[in-house]
This record gives sequence, C-alpha cells and structure tokens, in this order.
Amino acid sequence: MRKRNTAVWVGFTAAALVAASGCGTESAKKTVRAADKAGPAMAALARATDRTEQLGSAEVSMTVDTDTSGPVAMEGTYSWGDGYAFDVQMDTKAANMQDVNHSPTTRVLFVDGAYYYDVDAFRSGPYQGKDWIKVDGSAVFGKKGAQAFSGDNGSPSASMKGLKYAKDVDNLGTETVNGQRTTHYRAVIDKAGMGKFADAYGEGSPMGAATGAKSIAMDVWVGSGDLPVRLKQKLGTMTISMDFDKFGRTAAVKAPPAARIADLTEMVKEQQG
Repeated sequence: MRKRNTAVWVGFTAAALVAASGCGTESAKKTVRAADKAGPAMAALARATDRTEQLGSAEVSMTVDTDTSGPVAMEGTYSWGDGYAFDVQMDTKAANMQDVNHSPTTRVLFVDGAYYYDVDAFRSGPYQGKDWIKVDGSAVFGKKGAQAFSGDNGSPSASMKGLKYAKDVDNLGTETVNGQRTTHYRAVIDKAGMGKFADAYGEGSPMGAATGAKSIAMDVWVGSGDLPVRLKQKLGTMTISMDFDKFGRTAAVKAPPAARIADLTEMVKEQQG
C-alpha cells in the first residue's frame, strides 16, 4: 500500500460519491403540503419526492464531473429505507484508484457510515490476504460532517427532498428519457436556500466542502407513477447526473466479511491531519 496516496484517493472517491447529497430532515408529506401552495410544478416535484422516499431504494447510474478531474461514472444500488447505503461499481482509473486495484472497475460500498473499497489483496504485513479497505466517514469529513449522513441524508431521496429549498421551479415540457415519457422540471436553489441546506446538514457539512457551491441548479425528469427518471445537479464546479431504475426492488447492501477487511481509518485521519 502506498500510504502517501491513500488519503488522496479516499477523499476524492468519497467526495464524488456523496456530492449529490440532499438534506431532507422534514418528512416528504410536509413537503407536499407546503408545495401545494407553491404551484403545480413544485407540487409535482413534491409528489415525486414522496414516492421516492416511500420506495426506499433504486438502481442508479450516476456520473460525477468536475472542472479539474473529469467524469467519474458509477452504477449500482442505492438504499435509504433503513439508513443510507450503496453498493456501486466505479471506473478504477477515473477514480484514481489504480495504486490499490488493478481491476478495471472498483466496487465501493457505504454501510453504517463507513466506506469499503474492494482492492487487490495485501501481499504482506498486518493486513496480509485482506482484500477490502474500510475507511470510516469521519476520516474524510470529520465527526460532525459524517453525522450529517444519518438516516437517509446523502441518498437520492435526500437530494429530492432538497428541492423544497428551491426559490424558482419551471416546467420545461415533456421529453423522452431512457425510453420513458417524462416531464422536465428545473429548480434553482439560491444563496438563501443554500443557507437552509447548510443548516439542515449542520456544522461540517460535507456538501459545502466537496463542491464549494453557492447555488444549486437541479433538473428533474419525472415519469409515470410520479417517480424521477433522471436527476441532474450543478453544484459549484461539480455536475452530478443520476438515472433511476427498479425502485424498491433492490438487494440489501451489506458490509464485507470482517475477516477480509483492512481498517485504514486511523491512517487516513493521520494523513488528513
């Protein structure tokens, strides 16, 4: 293991995986009631938020693109019905993880507040034979930042709930996305809304640290059953696009077997410090 580079790729991949986070701390039903007074476009997005929250999981294909690093694609299961979790595959080179994994793709899990990276097995040393790296979220975002991802915070459901902070919402008409007929909505969360975003996350918000965003532009394509088909967000220098499929019909996300895990949390904390 090249210790010098560990914090770099852990920080990068973790930031990419959570940058699309929303921060809904109110129930979706409250959002629906408030949105009904704000016009049909906001009400439609609130219904989509409610349905997304109810179904608890989805298969998601996501691309994270920044001005400096280029696009990183990932796809897999995102779950928020019983706490936020995901199980995704990422392009190893795009995620800057080729030092620890020679496979063209890298599997990354997030379970109970910790990241797990499927890597090449350690050949020697105290972790010999172990082929999963564990890094607690607190090593990347600090204790308070990591606590922001309790419940479903950080999930696509939370991203949808973040729409309640939008000042302006427009209906851009019907479009076909992934073979489905959808209605395209555009919402903008201004500086004041971003302040509410930060208040909901609390001190140490990982979203602000990861993106430097001063406003958020969100495009949502809503299909049949009041479910999102695509969600696109622009946060500062970062653009995140998510395509949804198989709502509520995904396998549970579980941590790897303990015997295969090398816990590098303390090492990453030391390097971050």
